[in-house]
Amino acid sequence: MTRSRRVDTSCLAGCGDLVFVTLVGEDRVGIAQAGQASMDGGPVGQSRGLTVLRTTLGTQLRRLREASGVTAAVAGHAIRASHIKISRMERGRIGFNERDVADLLTLYGVTDQHQRAKFLALARQANATDWAHHYSDLLPSWGQTYLGLEQASSVIRTYQPRLLPSLLQTEGFARAILRLLHPSASALDIERRLALQMTRQEILTSPDAPRLWAVIDQAALWRLVGCSTLQEQIKHLITMAQLPHVRLQLLPVYSGEYVAIRGPFTILRFAEPELTDIVYLQQHTTALCLDRDEDVQHYRELMDHICVLAKSPADTISYLGAILANSEVPIDQPWACDIR
Repeated sequence: MTRSRRVDTSCLAGCGDLVFVTLVGEDRVGIAQAGQASMDGGPVGQSRGLTVLRTTLGTQLRRLREASGVTAAVAGHAIRASHIKISRMERGRIGFNERDVADLLTLYGVTDQHQRAKFLALARQANATDWAHHYSDLLPSWGQTYLGLEQASSVIRTYQPRLLPSLLQTEGFARAILRLLHPSASALDIERRLALQMTRQEILTSPDAPRLWAVIDQAALWRLVGCSTLQEQIKHLITMAQLPHVRLQLLPVYSGEYVAIRGPFTILRFAEPELTDIVYLQQHTTALCLDRDEDVQHYRELMDHICVLAKSPADTISYLGAILANSEVPIDQPWACDIR
């Protein structure tokens, strides 16, 4: 089974640091628990519930297939498809056709009518349309999968050296970035891309919001110089950093080991043991997605190290407050406070 994959993100317009990640389910959420995945809380809650539901159902089907000794190729033939479709179903990447699920259950020897009815009911629920579907023309097919995973995560840890994380951008700043990235886009197109990004951000104010731990490079703030939304954006960063589930740190440009840290990366963790931790590394036109234990552990350790090098959340808020008071980013000073 492929554990990492490069994918084209050149068409992923208007989503900031959004890239695709590979999903691999491993253990132990039962079908009954999956059926209880929350669909409440508006579009964000629905997307979260659908992602967990599809992934759990797919994993249960994979277990049944493996227990019955059926290969993915044979399973694909049974539903008039290929092994690729079986892989996508088992990873929760696509919806579930009830006829396909019924045929697979028969192939796997599931004859108990109560159990079959439960699987088919979950398949119907998993086929619901989530909010990201309305922006499908802005996203590649796998983009919706990432959005669901982001919404389903319980912890998001991210290091962003170039720009502020999309989840923390104000509407004004995000609009300015979108206009820069898409100079030929119409005003309507820009507003739709903006609406997509703002909807993503609702995850941080939802009742079951994940914990966000973000490290922002100090140079990312320098890019706000001359921006008309500077004060609004800094105020927003302070407000978000004061939330109990948000931890924001700034990494000084002149940190001793700064040069050893390369591009941006994000680690997603999930409350459901069915979903393993995932790392994605963003590049200009592609993304490298990792879920092997050794790779994930490497980036956990790297993130821990970056957090040690970065200023504390309290010092970060103090620095942002100083910028707000002076209405400028002190470019000629490595840090407003003592960083030595």
